[in-house]
Amino acid sequence: MKISGKVLKYGNDVNTDVILPARYLSLTSLEDLAKHCMEDIDENFASAHSKGDIIIAGENFGCGSSREHAAIAIKSSGISCVVAKSFARIFFRNAVNIGLPILECPQAVEEIENGHIVELELETGTVHNITTGKSYQGLPFPTFICNILESGGLLNSIK
Repeated sequence: MKISGKVLKYGNDVNTDVILPARYLSLTSLEDLAKHCMEDIDENFASAHSKGDIIIAGENFGCGSSREHAAIAIKSSGISCVVAKSFARIFFRNAVNIGLPILECPQAVEEIENGHIVELELETGTVHNITTGKSYQGLPFPTFICNILESGGLLNSIK
């Protein structure tokens, strides 16, 4: 499973309350959730990103409340993958459950800049920075998790 896109870079401890603010938890439309994704940390996110872009962030991405809405909002906004130094455990599981590709790769996070173009290979955990020509080794997923992500989430993989 290869993914490529332009990087949107954020720092450490991006929590679920800034990924999708609590005031929008009553929304049920995926389109509406996407409109408000990241707005408390990046007011231009909805208008500045393109379908297929990749979020790169520091440590503990998705910390905070256990709301699944945060991962759903990111996926619904068209982000193709989140690469971080580390993920909060519940966000990690929510992302896999809904089919949002994520990858832990600390060195890539350190060196890749906002606006770079990257290509990811989830099966191998490889991150290629097309802009600079550098490659990084992240933590690959086992086959069963790759299958869940390729199916679009846990429920789709069970079907």
